[in-house]
Amino acid sequence: MSGVLLVTGASRGIGAATALAGARAGYAVAVHYGVHLGEADAVCAKILSNGGKAIVVQGDMALETDIVSMFKTIDSELGTITALVNNAGSVIAVRAIADIDSSIIDRILAVNLAGPIYCCREAVRRMSTACGGKGGAIVNISSMAALLGGLPNEVPYAATKGGVDSLTIGLAREVATQGIRVNAIRPGVIDTPIHAFHGEGFIERFSPNLPMQRAGTADEVAEAAIWLLSSAASYVTGSILNVSGGR
Repeated sequence: MSGVLLVTGASRGIGAATALAGARAGYAVAVHYGVHLGEADAVCAKILSNGGKAIVVQGDMALETDIVSMFKTIDSELGTITALVNNAGSVIAVRAIADIDSSIIDRILAVNLAGPIYCCREAVRRMSTACGGKGGAIVNISSMAALLGGLPNEVPYAATKGGVDSLTIGLAREVATQGIRVNAIRPGVIDTPIHAFHGEGFIERFSPNLPMQRAGTADEVAEAAIWLLSSAASYVTGSILNVSGGR
């Protein structure tokens, strides 16, 4: 496996694990971060120390201009993108619907839904055989929240992940004859920093409620993403894989 892979939100958690797994699979990796520069640098340094190729790119997923600039940087420093993992996202705030305001809604829609759409647009413009590209693959990181409605007071987050599911299915059909496969993963409860919104010790408290009585790991999600990007999944498109331990 080789090519150029962009992983958004790659400074930690699922994104960092996916960037590292992509490098092991032979990709040159663009390690995207929003605010966690030090952690993104550490991921990049680990790839380079293992003989891989990687760069760090910054961008606010809520800003179209940042996303366009990021793709141009990848074009010039790594080459044309062949694989995209849309991982960046955030809960933004844990609040009941009665207590949310427009600033929360605007931000969560921009980061979790508009951002992936813009990234898909830029990737398709480069990958599509209809645009002169050589094809590629996209994996969107959704969430079991799309099906379950989210953890308590995370309804807006769950709604954006439902949108990611729809984006995946619709775009897969749109570009199916253009050399691009589009799939998604719905992680369940994964032991990553995103659950800090629910306080210290959340994973330990919640794990007994899960069918396997443990949270998943970022590496377990990353391996699924790399498989979906690979030629082993050549006839898989428009699919959404639950990586949720049976939840």
